[in-house]
Amino acid sequence: MAGTEQIQHDRTDTLLRELASAHRVATSFWGFDGQEHAVSSATLRKVLTALGVPADTAQQVETALADASLEPWRRLLPPVVVVRERAESRVKLHVPHGSAVRVWISTEDGRRFDVPQADDWEAPREVDGVLTGRATFGLPLGLALGWHTLYAENEGRIAECPLIVTPARLGTTERLQDRRRWGLMAQLYSVRSSRSWGIGDFADLDDLAAVSGAEGASFVLVNPLHAAEPKPPVEDSPYLPATRRFFNPLYVRIEDIPEYGYLEPTAREEVERLADRIRPANQIADLLDRATSFDAKLAALRLVFAVPRSPSRERQYERFRAELGCGLDDFALWCALAETLPPSSPEWVAASSPSSPRAQELREELAERIEFHRWLQWICDEQLERAQRSAKQAGMEIGIVHDLAVGVKLDGADAWMLSEVLAKGVTVGAPPDVFNQQGQNWNQPPWHPTRLAAAGYAPYRDMLRTILRHAGGIRVDHILGLFRLWWIPEGGGPDEGTYVYYDHEALIGILALEAQRAGAIVVGEDLGVFEPWVRDYLSERVIFGTSILWFEHDDGGPIEPEKYRRACLTSVNTHDLPPTAGYLAGEHVKLRESLGLLRRPVEEERTADAAEQEAVLARVRERGLLPPVGSDVDVQRTVEALYAFTALTPSALLGIALVDAVGERRTQNQPGTDTEYPNWRIPLAGPDGRAILLDDLPRNARFGSLLRTVREALAEDGARDDGLAEGSGR
Repeated sequence: MAGTEQIQHDRTDTLLRELASAHRVATSFWGFDGQEHAVSSATLRKVLTALGVPADTAQQVETALADASLEPWRRLLPPVVVVRERAESRVKLHVPHGSAVRVWISTEDGRRFDVPQADDWEAPREVDGVLTGRATFGLPLGLALGWHTLYAENEGRIAECPLIVTPARLGTTERLQDRRRWGLMAQLYSVRSSRSWGIGDFADLDDLAAVSGAEGASFVLVNPLHAAEPKPPVEDSPYLPATRRFFNPLYVRIEDIPEYGYLEPTAREEVERLADRIRPANQIADLLDRATSFDAKLAALRLVFAVPRSPSRERQYERFRAELGCGLDDFALWCALAETLPPSSPEWVAASSPSSPRAQELREELAERIEFHRWLQWICDEQLERAQRSAKQAGMEIGIVHDLAVGVKLDGADAWMLSEVLAKGVTVGAPPDVFNQQGQNWNQPPWHPTRLAAAGYAPYRDMLRTILRHAGGIRVDHILGLFRLWWIPEGGGPDEGTYVYYDHEALIGILALEAQRAGAIVVGEDLGVFEPWVRDYLSERVIFGTSILWFEHDDGGPIEPEKYRRACLTSVNTHDLPPTAGYLAGEHVKLRESLGLLRRPVEEERTADAAEQEAVLARVRERGLLPPVGSDVDVQRTVEALYAFTALTPSALLGIALVDAVGERRTQNQPGTDTEYPNWRIPLAGPDGRAILLDDLPRNARFGSLLRTVREALAEDGARDDGLAEGSGR
């Protein structure tokens, strides 16, 4: 390349990186190897294109840079303002230089506050031929938590934007730091009873809460219960849903629907026949079959749906419809379309969004099917309400903790309903790390940062509100995604992506606001590669983190239990690893080697894994929880010792994996795989490979022993709980 061309190329590349930074796209990142990696120019251009920023030519880059600088000055008000309660906050407005502007707030409850202008002068700028000034206004300190509206009037023009006041600290979670509590962690679909239809359901959740609550548990944390496809075949992964706002009717217990009791004899016989055909699967410890279970349930649900509702039940249903509003209507429309139209049908092009003319026509044509899917969500809502109520009645202080997946399917309901606030041409994943050395592509569309803000974060708020309606808490999978997400351009590999940053102050603040209003706690899954300040920020807002025993290291090896975080959910295990019995046996190395996921020889991997395990077990022995090396110790005792070790930490919440409590060894999910391994299809079974049903849990010796171990360990260490408020944690 000639000298002049090289200079021009370098200048364009420099401006491209400035443009990426202006749009909060990372131009480099620190990998799990501790090295800084530069992001390629090709990746930056593709990611900027996905953000709606043209950057293919030098002229486009220069124009886009100028636009990025002027964009705030072109607006009277910002698209949305998010502030913390009782914090000094200012908002900047832009008006023709020298003109008057008036600002006021209308609160949720109808009150009005005039907002005074602050003394904060800035020089005017010429914007699109108009000399434009910036005026700063100081917001009142006493604004209540909530969703208010900020107004501005300038020369007869009135603008408005949402003003969201969020908790400085999440009070519901903060109150948990007085003492330590424990609970179960379970994959609900895998937890079946003799009454299940081949898949664990909401009634099984009800029973699991009652059984564990009677043992002293404060919560049950379950996998995401988000809706998948409206008819078989359905996605197995609960972390790849069609929508994150609505729930999966696969989990409905047919017999618990009040109208079931009023079925005509022939219809009841048909439902019972369907149940009798499916229920033998509950005893099978082989792979779960969602499609067969869902097909039978849908047939039964249609029969129950046809039963007339009483006036009281009809009013309850109408209230539910009113509360969920057009979001429920649009989701039900998508379900009706998805069960009617093939994925490649040209009708999808015509019905490109809920507001398209063809979609409006189809609302009339498919009215009966739409009503069925609205009704299904009402039934889900009722059964979730019952599960949370049962958890509380069983003595649980928190109750059911729901899991929020990172994203949704590319061709699902949210991708259709929320297309205006999702980015196109990119998917979300993770860069290479120690457990997934090739990186991951989760094939999920990310929120578009600026379009989500322009929507006042309403889609994000509505999703949280629906999940939290009957929840004692929410676990946010990959909470680091509220700070930044790894965007992978279409057609590229996971290692060809980069991070795109989000307004975490807004996203975390709204999460805290909606959780506090719902009386729910928040746990963030903050494992993996992250920037060190992120955990400090979450701690400041009292959003709990997550610690997994095997991953808690510093430069000196596994950390001592006293160094664990207090504001944290700590456990031995996670669903992305084998159950502890399998982990101790090295099942994860064997599985990854068989799937070709290792980047070093398998013997090296086994040696390194054995050394890491031994380092953790040495810590456990130091505390007298296991006998010296060479002693005859069975797997169950080792598992219980590891959980007793977590009880020595100051962590406010301790999680007991149900698979560990029954001796299961099989992995639920192997990250980085799709069809190579039967992820999310493993039913609950014991060490003998036989299925374990909920009916048997109260009499299961392993289950009772592990729960008793944790209870007694916490009781023995109760004196430290008394001083937790003065203690320290990371």
